[in-house]
Amino acid sequence: MAQAAETRKRGKTSAKTGDSNADRAQLLTAYRTMLLIRRFEEKAGQLYGMGLIGGFCHLYIGQEAVVTGMQMAIGDGDEVITSYRDHGHMLACGMDPRGVMAELTGRAGGYSHGKGGSMHMFSKEKNFFGGHGIVGAQVSLGNGLAFSNWYRGNDRVCLTYFGEGASNQGQVYESFNIAALMKLPTVFIIENNKYGMGTSVERASASHDLSKNGVPWGITGAQVDGMDVLAVKAAAEVAVAQCRAGKGPYLLEAKTYRYRGHSMSDPARYRTREEVQMMRTQHDCIENARHRLEALGVEEKEFKAIDDEIKATIQDAADFAQASPEPDPAELWTDVLVEG
Repeated sequence: MAQAAETRKRGKTSAKTGDSNADRAQLLTAYRTMLLIRRFEEKAGQLYGMGLIGGFCHLYIGQEAVVTGMQMAIGDGDEVITSYRDHGHMLACGMDPRGVMAELTGRAGGYSHGKGGSMHMFSKEKNFFGGHGIVGAQVSLGNGLAFSNWYRGNDRVCLTYFGEGASNQGQVYESFNIAALMKLPTVFIIENNKYGMGTSVERASASHDLSKNGVPWGITGAQVDGMDVLAVKAAAEVAVAQCRAGKGPYLLEAKTYRYRGHSMSDPARYRTREEVQMMRTQHDCIENARHRLEALGVEEKEFKAIDDEIKATIQDAADFAQASPEPDPAELWTDVLVEG
């Protein structure tokens, strides 16, 4: 009975897709989270251009509604694991922007003490298990997290994110098989932003409905508009509820879009400026949420207060990162080996 009560506590929210009467406070929270991610990524892009961030850096600009909506459907103890486009996931999980930005700049104040950089950050406290640079590798790790929940007999789920470019990796299908076989509580989320590095998904995948990729294993799948935070939340609730009920994994394809290149070194010449501009003006997740909030009576002064607060938070994170010292050379020998 206690476990069932906790299940209801964690899965208590619901909203109809596109419902203009959605709870004002809840939508404001989603708007704030998406704006925080957007402003953080814009600042990260600036710092990269200044040479303060090195190596690879994959920005999440445009895709903010996916992780925000998914997080609205889970609760305490549920885990999250994702790929290298991970800063947005960290912030949505509640990780400190200071620690994330410090890690991006390779400073000791970062979540991985300046040794992991953009693609390798973790927070056990927030149940965020990375940030992984190898394409598709995190999917099998997500199954491992789900297996731990199954083994312990709790009702927790693991959100396992990957892109459409990773969706045809062998380890992904191996993960589908074992998750279906053991009825693991894994929510597989394909963030389909249309382009795997520089190749359109239409040219790279014979499957044009990626939500059906789990059909051979009997995995339930669905597509959702990944530019609509309430639609993502509603779809996520269905997926999470199935996993909590012990009915096995769920595959959710969120159709989204990234405005920037694959990474900071990508000029994105494989698509037209008109295409990007169309997505920005007609489908932007933050602007869509703002329009809904305006219809619910939120005034300009409230939006400005949120924007000012977030700008101050991001500037504080950038200042903290630049003031934080570089890792001590002795850190080269830490976090390498666990002795039993």
